[in-house]
Amino acid sequence: MPTSIITTDDLRDFKMELLDDIKQLLNRQANGKLKKYLKSSEVMDLLQVSPGTLQNLRINGTLPYTKVGGIIYYDTEEIQKVMDANRVDHRLNS
Repeated sequence: MPTSIITTDDLRDFKMELLDDIKQLLNRQANGKLKKYLKSSEVMDLLQVSPGTLQNLRINGTLPYTKVGGIIYYDTEEIQKVMDANRVDHRLNS
């Protein structure tokens, strides 16, 4: 299997794509097209992360959740707060 080197630019691009996806999701929610609570599988699709990554976000307290009857739910507003809190802006001042 060939090895790929991931650069900081690659990570920055990924983050920006992820933020754009979150913004689109929140716009849909504002228009009443999105549920307030998402299941784990929906959050994994939304954030494009693996089950292990989502579990790590729960364990380290990054992403708040609610567990009801063995099903884990995430509040879309909390997801947005996490994304906003972790935003990094590398724009140059002109």
